[in-house]
Amino acid sequence: MSSPERAFVTAHLEDLHADLDAWLRIPSISADPAHAPSVAASAEWLADALRRTGFPTVEIWPTPGAPAVFAEWRSADPDAPVALVYGHHDVQPVDPVELWEHPPFEPAVIDGPDGPELHARGAIDDKGNVAMHLLGMRAHLAATGRDTPAVTVKLLIEGEEESGSPHFADLLRARADRLACDVVVVSDTGMAGPDVPSAVVAMRGLADAEITLRGPAVDLHSGSFGGGVPNPLHAMATLLAALHDEQGRVTLPGFYDRVRPLSDRERALMARVPFDEAAWLAGPAASRAATGEAGFSTLERIGARPTAEVNGVWGGYTGPGHKTIIPAEAHAKVTFRLVADQRPADLAEQVRAWVAAHTPEGIEAHVHVPAGGVSPCASDLDSPAMAALLAAIGQAFDTDPADVLFTREGGSGPEADLVDVLGAPLVFLGAGLPTDRIHSPNERVLLPMLYRGAEAAAHLWRELAAVPFPAR
Repeated sequence: MSSPERAFVTAHLEDLHADLDAWLRIPSISADPAHAPSVAASAEWLADALRRTGFPTVEIWPTPGAPAVFAEWRSADPDAPVALVYGHHDVQPVDPVELWEHPPFEPAVIDGPDGPELHARGAIDDKGNVAMHLLGMRAHLAATGRDTPAVTVKLLIEGEEESGSPHFADLLRARADRLACDVVVVSDTGMAGPDVPSAVVAMRGLADAEITLRGPAVDLHSGSFGGGVPNPLHAMATLLAALHDEQGRVTLPGFYDRVRPLSDRERALMARVPFDEAAWLAGPAASRAATGEAGFSTLERIGARPTAEVNGVWGGYTGPGHKTIIPAEAHAKVTFRLVADQRPADLAEQVRAWVAAHTPEGIEAHVHVPAGGVSPCASDLDSPAMAALLAAIGQAFDTDPADVLFTREGGSGPEADLVDVLGAPLVFLGAGLPTDRIHSPNERVLLPMLYRGAEAAAHLWRELAAVPFPAR
């Protein structure tokens, strides 16, 4: 099938390619202070691109960290709904750089098994997902013959998502009047597969903790003192081994008290998503086996169940050769992914109680749980906005909206802040794939997915214009 939106997108693919080629060359790594000028340059580039697209209002909003970009294009219809697109223009670090097949900030197009791929840091996370809206807006206007969009469209593209969005909630609160909307369109996700049109309907939350165990006041000679005093590294190994029980469940007291159980309908919808576990293990997971909480499928474990992961452990001597010591300290970093109804604020007490219960005599424990964290969020599967999204994706992928599948994103972002501050429902439109190697060397975007994403965005503004949102 074809449509005016698709015809426009197809005729202007080189515009999308040129935009990405320029934008992806800017190393906007927010986690590295040395790249702060590049993050600022990335914001300037996006602001110029939005003005070229036709947005009448484009502003760069400073924060105590990296700048965000705001744009607005009001519909000529004063009663039109207001949609806010969320994304980010910062990217992950590129280490280890030697594993990249092409320089990470020199975009390269290669032929892949599913079509042409664009390789670069940020190709899909999240510059590709944002750039598709530039072409999608132009396609919407051309297809409908309008001078303004069918809905008022706002964009808020932050510059600190890859650093945990530390200033995002404050920015939302300070600019809430400018950001008021009826629906938020999150474009920082993806779909289940290149031939599997789908929509993310939930994202997990995140909390983290750093644990320090102290034993002797100084490193001790293991020959003179070994077997006579507690070893903090031994204690840490025992502690972390107790993080899960034999069923793969997290052992923190109260950890599951607020977890909203998956309904039969939700499990049935997840089961519709095609998933080849062997291919997943051999491909994006790069793992020898699947594991996790008993009683749940792999897709449920990584998208819909809470988890605890040890991210790093260190202490003692790790240099060449050996140094026969009992170290004075041991350290570990642990993160927790949270699901519906869990609260990041609850984790501090839970982690401290768990550490206290597993700390042996002679070991002093210190637990640092940063304030904040990320709350989980979810879309209403039966809302009119969701129906509009499914219709838009269905048209872009030549399928019935009822055949668009629902997926869950195992990662975390600041989407819950958007809900809390703006009070608007979320829908997710992204063009990424599980095989896109986000946060890893050789990040890529499958270009045909990006084309479909631009078309879906063009359809979405027309579909949302017909939604009877409640009066604000």
